[in-house]
Amino acid sequence: MKSLVAYVDGGSRGNPGPAGYGAHILDGEGRVLANLSGCLGVRSNNYAEYAGLIAALDYALANRFERVTVFADSELMVRQIGGVYKVRSPNLIGSFRQARALIGRLKAFSIRHIPRSRNREADRLANLAMDRQAGAT
Repeated sequence: MKSLVAYVDGGSRGNPGPAGYGAHILDGEGRVLANLSGCLGVRSNNYAEYAGLIAALDYALANRFERVTVFADSELMVRQIGGVYKVRSPNLIGSFRQARALIGRLKAFSIRHIPRSRNREADRLANLAMDRQAGAT
């Protein structure tokens, strides 16, 4: 089974404010496959976190990976995806449902919370997206 590891992050300057996501994608052997980042307009930090997760899941499915392990420093998102917390924000329900639908297409999925210090590359990518957006205004 093809395995992928993704470190995902999202951020917002102002919350809500100019937002971006990052996803650092590795294969099962730890080789870098992709670095994804994107501007999201004015969004919340939590929305941006979900955007990073969705980008990683989209990449995995588009490239026929069946097993995905995600690491994220957003405890809220990790616990919501894991079913520990309910999604109460109307702004996150659509993203949550989209992520769960993508996860449902995989053979195996896990998500784990990590400290921000272990998520530096995804954080860097999210900040690059926010920087690009700030430069465009």
